[in-house]
Amino acid sequence: MRALILLIICLSLPLAAQAEYSRAYLDSYPLQTAHVGELDIAYRIVGPGADKPKAVVIMGLGGSNVAWGDALISGLTNGGYEVLILDNRDTGASTRFDEWGQPVLWWELLKYRFGFSVNAPYTLNDMAADIAGLMDKVGYEDAHIIGASMGGMIAQIVAARYPKKTRSLISIMSTTNSPHLPPPTKEAEMNLRDLATGEAQEERERSIRERGFYPESMQRHLMAIFKTGDRSNEVARIDTPTLVLHGADDGLVPPEHGRHTASLIPGARFLLIEGMAHNMPDEVIPVLVSEMTGHMDAVEIGALAIL
Repeated sequence: MRALILLIICLSLPLAAQAEYSRAYLDSYPLQTAHVGELDIAYRIVGPGADKPKAVVIMGLGGSNVAWGDALISGLTNGGYEVLILDNRDTGASTRFDEWGQPVLWWELLKYRFGFSVNAPYTLNDMAADIAGLMDKVGYEDAHIIGASMGGMIAQIVAARYPKKTRSLISIMSTTNSPHLPPPTKEAEMNLRDLATGEAQEERERSIRERGFYPESMQRHLMAIFKTGDRSNEVARIDTPTLVLHGADDGLVPPEHGRHTASLIPGARFLLIEGMAHNMPDEVIPVLVSEMTGHMDAVEIGALAIL
């Protein structure tokens, strides 16, 4: 139970530790809305170019499109890619589920612990279907699918369920949610306890709101993760070039989670990033951009060779 409660916190902090946060570059591109299924999904197309290869970048728990900040996305566009970023359902300007309310967290976690289905308004599978539907709306036949934390889980589902739409997969500091994987470390737990009390708690909430996260959506997103459950069998069906990136210092979602993801996908490359925990600090972003663009470039070169 302790590990599940900690998971709520750890999955809500994928980018909040960036020292230099800027969104001016992202805001220079208009926020648009597409009707996907029964929902409205907000998105931006950054660095557009008809002849450029496409990348879809999916944020984690409670995060809107601007939670990425400028540095990583501009790195991808400078590498020659058109990048689609979006507000997942229940965040930002996309359709919200506030009327559904909040789950009774202790009860839902207890049910999850004993193998019963949790109560949730949607699943990660629904969120992956949003991605596929949005790609259709904006005219993306296929794209490199990239996700961090919960966004990595969604990206894995897109790759498994929509292989023709997936040019390659990049899963960052994410997991299959297999029950055998380790919980957060004791050191991470102590750090989180410090963050979750008093003024530190209030400061953390202010910080994540300023950086495009929506705390009111996080528990519903968490229920979507739990309701979807272990995705190991589905991840093992992925047959697309895959790069799995994970922070060497990630005590919240330990590196074994990334290793397990990569081990299930034939030919996947797993890379530990030194100096990275469950975050994307400024000094690590150039490394991430280099690895991501290198992976995508190799896929693009391979596709040209086939032609």
